[in-house]
Amino acid sequence: MRLSGGNGDERSAGAAQGRTEAPAAAIAVTDLVKAYGPVRAVDGISFSVPRGAIVGLLGGNGAGKTTTIAMIMGLTLPTTGTARVLGSDMARERHRALHRINFQSPYVEMPLRLTIRQNLTVFGQLYGVRPLRERIDELAASLDLTALLDRPSGKLSAGQKTRVALAKALINAPDVLLLDEPTASLDPDTADWVRTRLEVYRRERGAAILLASHNMPEVERLCDDVIMMRAGRIVDRGAPADLISRYGRDNMEDVFLDVARGRGQGAVT
Repeated sequence: MRLSGGNGDERSAGAAQGRTEAPAAAIAVTDLVKAYGPVRAVDGISFSVPRGAIVGLLGGNGAGKTTTIAMIMGLTLPTTGTARVLGSDMARERHRALHRINFQSPYVEMPLRLTIRQNLTVFGQLYGVRPLRERIDELAASLDLTALLDRPSGKLSAGQKTRVALAKALINAPDVLLLDEPTASLDPDTADWVRTRLEVYRRERGAAILLASHNMPEVERLCDDVIMMRAGRIVDRGAPADLISRYGRDNMEDVFLDVARGRGQGAVT
């Protein structure tokens, strides 16, 4: 998959000026709180996602994952604390980072009457992608969509819709990719295909990926690090193999159940 985008000049500017500082984390969350009246959906969490890493954000329903992602995207304002992406505070200056991030979820439908090409054109124009036609053709070839480009999005199978959603998420060659259940409801073959594409993209682009998933084999395969949430708080964190060892379990599914049910290791904040 050949990658392109309009951010090369920005990334090279620091080197041209002789800067030697280590790059900041792609995502940096500090003391983040989101309260709805007396209820704290997110309760004072802090974590970072390094550039080039895939980090899992795990927890049961209501753990605070979706609210956390919404604040990282700048869609929801935090009550207190900060969520920074590529150095920009997403509550106050998200315009500085939005063109370098993207989001994918199978639960977000694109306009069904528009063709794949039309949908990708709309999103590409929103991100200011140039040359856009070439970028769409490149993604279509990489994601096996060329023969489908002029088909209405409402006429696609679940697997085809997932490939289109991935093309939309990669249209601007993002440096930060936020994924919410990217392989939900897919057959094993299509799910494996999507995971492989994500691994290739991370490797070739050096992108940071934050992955919210309930598929524990997927987490074990993709994630360098895992953040475990319960009731709006981070209760544990570590590499999948380390968490499996620490909880004395055979796999991440058993670790997930221990955390969701309040068993095992104590909190890590």
